[in-house]
Amino acid sequence: MKKIKAYLAGKLWEESERERLRKIDSLCKSLKIITYLPYRDGGFARKIKDVKRIFKADITDSLPYCDIIIADLDGLHVGAGTAFELGYAYARRIKMIGIKTDEPAEKALDYLSPMILGSMKIVPNLKELEKELKKFVKKSLL
Repeated sequence: MKKIKAYLAGKLWEESERERLRKIDSLCKSLKIITYLPYRDGGFARKIKDVKRIFKADITDSLPYCDIIIADLDGLHVGAGTAFELGYAYARRIKMIGIKTDEPAEKALDYLSPMILGSMKIVPNLKELEKELKKFVKKSLL
């Protein structure tokens, strides 16, 4: 049976941001989806000397081998790393899905930009994310 791999993207610096990603991670694990969670699996870039190691872990060694990227889009802006990861995934035709729980995505044009809004389905909560992931898993296993 094929193992589905998900890259979890989102801002990482605040505990609340990491907690949202942990909830997405738990949901994925309940669906038997293997996850790559950047701060957990690649570490933090605390100093400039960490940049090459983090880029290699996240982008070179992980993202190209994932079947889907799930992006936490909450907040007043998308983090620079998340935006890069989404652009990279789009260019490589990796399936993308966003979750924005703090306001409807259609009201966040200024925060998300047409590029993010137009490139993926964005769901409003974990229950809807679960539905979309189940569809993706079913389609991937056909």
